[in-house]
Amino acid sequence: MCKDYVYDKDIEQIAKETKEKILRLTSTSTDVSHQQFMTSGIEDKQSTCETKEQEPKLVKPKKKRRKKSVYTVGLRGLINLGNTCFMNCIVQALTHIPLLKDFFLSDKHKCIMTSPSLCLVCEMSSLFHAMYSGSRTPHIPYKLLHLIWIHAEHLAGYRQQDAHEFLIAILDVLHRHSKDDSGVQEANNPNCCNCIIDQIFTGGLQSDVTCQACHSVSTTIDPCWDISLDLPGSCATFDSQNPERADGTVSRDDHIPGIPSLTDCLQWFTRPEHLGSSAKIKCNSCQSYQESTKQLTMKKLPIVACFHLKRFEHVGKQRRKINTFISFPLELDMTPFLASTKESRMKGGQPPADCVPNENKYSLFAVINHHGTLESGHYTSFIRQQKDQWFNCDDAIITKATIEDLLYSEGYLLFYHKQGLEKD
Repeated sequence: MCKDYVYDKDIEQIAKETKEKILRLTSTSTDVSHQQFMTSGIEDKQSTCETKEQEPKLVKPKKKRRKKSVYTVGLRGLINLGNTCFMNCIVQALTHIPLLKDFFLSDKHKCIMTSPSLCLVCEMSSLFHAMYSGSRTPHIPYKLLHLIWIHAEHLAGYRQQDAHEFLIAILDVLHRHSKDDSGVQEANNPNCCNCIIDQIFTGGLQSDVTCQACHSVSTTIDPCWDISLDLPGSCATFDSQNPERADGTVSRDDHIPGIPSLTDCLQWFTRPEHLGSSAKIKCNSCQSYQESTKQLTMKKLPIVACFHLKRFEHVGKQRRKINTFISFPLELDMTPFLASTKESRMKGGQPPADCVPNENKYSLFAVINHHGTLESGHYTSFIRQQKDQWFNCDDAIITKATIEDLLYSEGYLLFYHKQGLEKD
């Protein structure tokens, strides 16, 4: 109240005794060191001449080691704005897609929005120019984050977000904001849109439901931007040792004995699934509810195939992460998982008439990894540049990576590009 100092007699006495002890210790140590110094003085004088003679031999000029620079045009770090690693790793993957790069750097987008400052496509164009400007300082994607908060409100705020959820959200907003760029509708495009997003990412997922009574088949084709795959250890029944194979001649380049692979996951995804008596579907031929089987295959392959490994599982109130290691190849052949391949097998094993050699082969160019747990995690990405050069992008820090670093990473999102449409 009066702001005066209050003194305690006991504490003052303890402080006084402590100071005296310290003074005694310092005085004794200085006396000992003084004696040692005096006795060693003669020896020091004798060794001085010897050390002076040896100095030029011991102190040799070291060659300057140059730090290996990992800088290349297009590789630029991104500042984390507060739990925004999920956004940074997706941006790194998107900016390394050749067709997207050509589209945005050639300014093909024609904005028709009343407020261009709210157009996400315009901001992505600015972002691409910033990433390929040649600047070596990390970029700050604050405007991109702001626009995502506006157009995808469920991602607003500084909470940790899912990189896969962000990918779908940004593709959806870009799709909506770039619908008028082409002005041409393609009849064979599953969702009747020819915007740059659909040209690159949209594939056609075919679902065949076969009636167990009359064996009639009901087919539907839905557009998809990615494929979500179940993993061993999830609630889905998955036998990685002996999955039901879509085709006996599948290339096993990614297969390590005893370890589940991306090919295993795709075979499980495209297997015939018996729906059971609890999920009867009304058959158009029988005009009654019958048990049926369902099989998914790819009717149309996208230019960029994104595979989402379902590592985050939500069962009731329980949430957990599946850390099962999944091996994945540098090159992937999607032919075994095509609807045309399934039809050819049903006709007696004849090769698909519309299958051109190598047109279904893909090359890996980006991998998104999640480190940690659901409560406390972090996203990083591996990005390929200049054929076989790989880099690890950890927000603002970019370092050179080896093939071993890449292939032994856990893997959450895998991005593959059609080989025939790639550019060096």
